[in-house]
Amino acid sequence: MLSRRHFLGASLATTAYAAGSFVPVWAQNAPNFGTPTLPSPGFRRMKVGDVEVIALNDGITRRPLGEEFVKNAPLAEVRAMLASQGLPTDYIDVPYTPFLVVAGARKILIDTGLGEFGGATTGKLLDSLRAAGLQAADIDTVLISHYHGDHINGIRNKAGEWMFPKAKVMVPAAEHAFWMDDARMAAAPAGMKGAFENVRRTFATMPADTLVQFAADAEVAPGIKSVAAYGHTPGHTLFELTSSGQKFFYVADLTNVPALFARNPDWAVTFDMDAEAARKVRRDVFQRITASNAMLGGFHFPFPAFGRMAVSGNGYAFQPAA
Repeated sequence: MLSRRHFLGASLATTAYAAGSFVPVWAQNAPNFGTPTLPSPGFRRMKVGDVEVIALNDGITRRPLGEEFVKNAPLAEVRAMLASQGLPTDYIDVPYTPFLVVAGARKILIDTGLGEFGGATTGKLLDSLRAAGLQAADIDTVLISHYHGDHINGIRNKAGEWMFPKAKVMVPAAEHAFWMDDARMAAAPAGMKGAFENVRRTFATMPADTLVQFAADAEVAPGIKSVAAYGHTPGHTLFELTSSGQKFFYVADLTNVPALFARNPDWAVTFDMDAEAARKVRRDVFQRITASNAMLGGFHFPFPAFGRMAVSGNGYAFQPAA
């Protein structure tokens, strides 16, 4: 069981996930930094062996950069890192990008975005899917990396309707056990209870023949293996796709803004529930990916959200696909 320290460390990350809304604390009185420009079209295709992987942008949130965002580095140092890459230093753009694997007749969606529960510049997944020539009813499988709201809120709308009516929803067993535990919910700080309620809103009434829990490092679909990467959340999971000798790693929230947390893998974003475990797994996975020169995609990476990772100083630099 996570300690109270871990609960408190996670409360900033999850205060926003009330059962019926996604209104971050930092947004309540935030200065106006303008509106982020969304990619158009909101999808990008790539081939991995014999299958197609499609990045589907769900939108972008612009948030002020404060002391709380990087928990273990001075704000001046964080701003200097952004400035060195020609990025703004007073705000952060956080994209949301699920991925779709098209393998023959199979259409496997990885994470679901914010759905109807985010701001005006989010909830674009279904638009991006339609732009790519597909419909929600085409999806036969939904893979979930972890239970933060920006990954699960797209499963059902505010009316409670299932957005992917023909899909099995596959979830990490460790993640499901944590968030569905009544004792943990009762022990959580007040600011985190909304996250537990949001998980119950999403999953508690899901039909038993729809919800499928998988074990760590299990094959979840032909050619797709789950990879335990606990730390960001207790059951945070990545997915490794292999086809005809080629690989693609979906790294979910292994790192939030890569310009910060890939370049400095030991920095801890406010959303990591167990920062020490997250740092260790971040370095281990990036080392593995760079050694193999495999393609990777990240949920919060700048669009098209896939490319390669290269060693850079004490960390790694994301190189987006052209």
